[in-house]
Amino acid sequence: MNTITTDRLTLRSFSIDDIKSLVDIADDRRIADGMISIPHPYTIQYAEQWIKMAEKNMKADISYYFAITLNEDNRLISSIELRAIEMEHLHAETSFWIGSDWQGNGYATEAANAMIKFGFITLGLNRIYAHHMLRNRSSENVLKKIGMTCEGTMRQRVIKWGIFEDVGFYAIIKQDLQSA
Repeated sequence: MNTITTDRLTLRSFSIDDIKSLVDIADDRRIADGMISIPHPYTIQYAEQWIKMAEKNMKADISYYFAITLNEDNRLISSIELRAIEMEHLHAETSFWIGSDWQGNGYATEAANAMIKFGFITLGLNRIYAHHMLRNRSSENVLKKIGMTCEGTMRQRVIKWGIFEDVGFYAIIKQDLQSA
């Protein structure tokens, strides 16, 4: 299985041993509020199902799901994904979140940069894209910091808490990374 190490983080596969920590971090309404696909409450049953799905998809090479841990103490702080991989067209979607206690420290940017390099260098992708609810400015800032370009807004693309939300669409192509 792939492991990616940065200056402060290790991105590694999730395991059943991560369930309690994952639930403790993800069962924060602030996390679910800013993410399109994270439910609230975030239950043990959901975490178990999600980890099993992640393992299955990684074995099939159609998605990569990484636990983000701190190098200093191996503590789980978040998750990042490279999913919907289409090798025919050499593109995929990335998605990430950071536990509330660790936000504002640059961890999302550091992990997202590592994921972009993994996609382009290791997997040979040409394009990586991401979505974010427009009101989630923190995610938008990370996407800009890692060199993604805004390609548009999808009006009322998702429903969160019963309200239609506009979604920003960002992408980076391999050429952008090489010219940076």
